[in-house]
Amino acid sequence: MRVLITGAGGQLGRALQEAMSLHTLIPLARADLDVTDRAAVFRAILRARPDVVIHAAAMTDVDGCARDPEKAFQVNALGTQAVAMACVAAGAALVYISTNEVFDGTKREPYLEFDPPNPINPYGRSKWAGEWFVSHLLQRFYIVRTAWVFGPGGNHFIRKILRRADEQGALRVVHDEVGSPSYTRDVAAAIARLIETEAYGIYHFVNEGMCSRYEYAVEILRRTGRAHIPVTPISLAEFPRPSRVPPFTPLRNLCGAALGITLRPWPEALEAYLAEEGWLVG
Repeated sequence: MRVLITGAGGQLGRALQEAMSLHTLIPLARADLDVTDRAAVFRAILRARPDVVIHAAAMTDVDGCARDPEKAFQVNALGTQAVAMACVAAGAALVYISTNEVFDGTKREPYLEFDPPNPINPYGRSKWAGEWFVSHLLQRFYIVRTAWVFGPGGNHFIRKILRRADEQGALRVVHDEVGSPSYTRDVAAAIARLIETEAYGIYHFVNEGMCSRYEYAVEILRRTGRAHIPVTPISLAEFPRPSRVPPFTPLRNLCGAALGITLRPWPEALEAYLAEEGWLVG
């Protein structure tokens, strides 16, 4: 199978290349393809003649999207429209990587694939617009929502927590934002299995379980030999950000599990990642 990957230089893009290594890959990093350049998108996809395009390129800086919503929509919505239209022209299926932030966070149990999106910030709205283009322009598509992504090479929550812990010696972390940590290697492996099924639709690929940012930080510190560092729980209201935060957005993998595609619990994935980086203690 010929698989073209946009955003191939990102942490998920790199994991996808490893997971798809048995396929013929066309990896395109940001320097190779600007998804806001519609003509370039069409040239790249038509030239590559892929069977499947995995569209992982995105503006994922949530606060950056809040500061510049127009750019967020140019990249995440109109860029996705261009990729989807090029897939139609090339006869390729599309995997669109989306996010838990398409939900408003008011539900009190994990979100299913069938729950109606209602994004509350520019990042979520731009990604939801991308979902709209994919589902309305294509017949053969997979929308894969993930959340709180971490993996080698990324500037994610784990790295930020460890850096702040070492620099400051104490942390204040929000306790009322709850979600689903997701290891790039596990998400990529799930996507690799998914495209073999041709079971098109919407999927939630996150590591099993949920936690608050505070619980997540405490576990990170404990597993890296920093349990002595004090962590004070604070509310979202005490941690102002440019972007409005949906407070409760764990995702439940119902549709993937029906196909036999499941991801391990997030504490196991966290341990595997910390061991890979050489940070695991004990």
